[in-house]
Amino acid sequence: MDWKVFFMTFTAVFLAELADKTQLVGIGMTAKTGKPLSVWLGSVCAYLIVTVFSVFIGAVLGKYLKPELIRYFGASLFLVIGLLMFFKFI
Repeated sequence: MDWKVFFMTFTAVFLAELADKTQLVGIGMTAKTGKPLSVWLGSVCAYLIVTVFSVFIGAVLGKYLKPELIRYFGASLFLVIGLLMFFKFI
């Protein structure tokens, strides 16, 4: 286990997920249903599956593409989505 990679990933994901729409959904669902354990379990299971997919895709892409290309593609995608949102196309 590479602990440096583990803690870098943990920190990046933890900070990226603070106060995002996923947390707002959890807050809303818990407030509406009054079932915090069910909401927590549903959230954890969903995030686990999404993370498995993203790690799998990253592993496959990493075999065929340079990490820099993946990073540039991701940054470009964020830029395009941001511009589309800014100009109210989405």
